[in-house]
Amino acid sequence: MTNQENLQEETAVNDGSTAIAIISWIFGLLFLFIGIVNTFWGGDTGFGIFIVLLSLIYFLPVNDILYKMTGFTIPKMWLVKILVGLFIIWAAMGVGELFDKIEMMTNSF
Repeated sequence: MTNQENLQEETAVNDGSTAIAIISWIFGLLFLFIGIVNTFWGGDTGFGIFIVLLSLIYFLPVNDILYKMTGFTIPKMWLVKILVGLFIIWAAMGVGELFDKIEMMTNSF
């Protein structure tokens, strides 16, 4: 089999992992932004740092580094990500008053 045929075989197989990786990065960036806003605006520094740390599970290189350092992996990681994401959204919208903090952020520029 030639190199070009191998390449065509590899590109023909799409298991959806690329789409999942893109979605994970998008949510990771969104939750990182929420954490940064809460850290620097509105006086919730500890809560913001907590959200930033939680957002790290959505970045794939962080998962790989954690596995290499500890040998630990979380089974059913997609379920954990969904539950953490729901918690972050609930905490930021309800308790954290995210929209008020975004308004404070835009007024400070």
